Amino acid sequence: MCHIVLLGMNHKTAPVEIREQLAVACRQEVNPLHMLPRMEHVDEMVFLSTCNRVEFLFTCNSLQDGIQEVKTLLRTHVGLPVSTPPDNYLYVYENMEAVKHLFMVASSLDSMVLGEPQILGQMKDAYRAAVEYRTVKTVLNRLLHKAFSVAKRVRTETCIGSCAVSVSYAAVELARKIFGDIRDKKVMLIGAGEMAELAAEHFLAQGVRQLTVANRTLERAMELAGKFRAETVPFDCFLDALKSMDIVLSSTGAQQPIIRYQDVRSRMRERRNKPLFFIDIAVPRDIDPKVNEIDNVYVYDIDDLQGVIDINREERRNQAQLAEHLIDEETIKFKRWMNTLSAVPTIISLRAKAETIRRNEIRKTFAQLPDLSEREREAIEILTESIIKKFLHDPIVFLKKKAQRGTQATFMDFAQQFFNLEDGDGADSSPLAQDADIATESSSFLENAKK
Repeated sequence: MCHIVLLGMNHKTAPVEIREQLAVACRQEVNPLHMLPRMEHVDEMVFLSTCNRVEFLFTCNSLQDGIQEVKTLLRTHVGLPVSTPPDNYLYVYENMEAVKHLFMVASSLDSMVLGEPQILGQMKDAYRAAVEYRTVKTVLNRLLHKAFSVAKRVRTETCIGSCAVSVSYAAVELARKIFGDIRDKKVMLIGAGEMAELAAEHFLAQGVRQLTVANRTLERAMELAGKFRAETVPFDCFLDALKSMDIVLSSTGAQQPIIRYQDVRSRMRERRNKPLFFIDIAVPRDIDPKVNEIDNVYVYDIDDLQGVIDINREERRNQAQLAEHLIDEETIKFKRWMNTLSAVPTIISLRAKAETIRRNEIRKTFAQLPDLSEREREAIEILTESIIKKFLHDPIVFLKKKAQRGTQATFMDFAQQFFNLEDGDGADSSPLAQDADIATESSSFLENAKK
């Protein structure tokens, strides 16, 4: 039996200090997907890594063996520190619970910020990597595509997107809550990625007029500054720029803190202890937590933003409930599809037997009618194929429907005996056909994703 399992950790189960350790490991050049051929019990696998979650979605025939193999992969090949007990922070969802969780993630109902759109793009990137590593086959290919369509349906049929706020928005809301009016405050963005760009938009929307950007790549800093009428400062000099700032939002990809206790303490004297607020939305964190111990310096990390996000939770609750109802519907539909897989070997055997009979009879007929033209032979081929297809239509529909019920094994056995099928396991041609479908479907998706 094929089991679907999702194993991972996120902002709900692991504190930021654990997530940042894992995030560093997951940014290594070696993708854990390359280990799949060496795994005995895992058949398909997708790996998702973001600043707030790390998840393995995989299929296996033995639940316990598959889960243990992926836990070992998480520790030894992804690089989870030996001192960290993974089971304390991990969650494991099996079969339809895993399917529902994946749909919840894709629809941003499991995100720190309900309704944020970034996670769907990150999931598509994870799927793209799995396609490139050839670690998705029939089940996960179908499941990922279904997850993307579910996310689209949730955004179309609910207002979850219009109610959503991003982490960057929550960061700006926090600054506004602290200062009240931030229009006259000087803001510096350290890092010029997507999160920083979103933050810049929100700061400008709140009336901030003095915005400075520091980034390792000057060209990107200039691009962001030009877009938002901001100034730039050399990345090597951003610490000196702290002297004149009120709010600093940091979101780089550094693996170690770039702002340390002594860096800030020595510059606070020149500021005459004027309050300085840091908002660290990077994972791993950009700012040493000890900086918060300095007088008149306030440091908020990504976990602190949860309080800001909670303020808007009530108004989004109804939309989230509607979205979860849609997800429950889609989970049931996917379960029905999974159940039909049990009928596939019998259906393949039935079609194969009918095709063998058709070809044998065609061969005998053509041997007795040697004067038939090519056009006549082709017409007979089409006629017999059509007869077989129409004759098998009702039995195949019947088998698919019965496969969705608890008595599926009984009906499959009856069908094999009724049609005198050899075993019902004759699926030798099935993987090839399915892989061809997957390749076509995956290529189509990747082309659309590039657009």
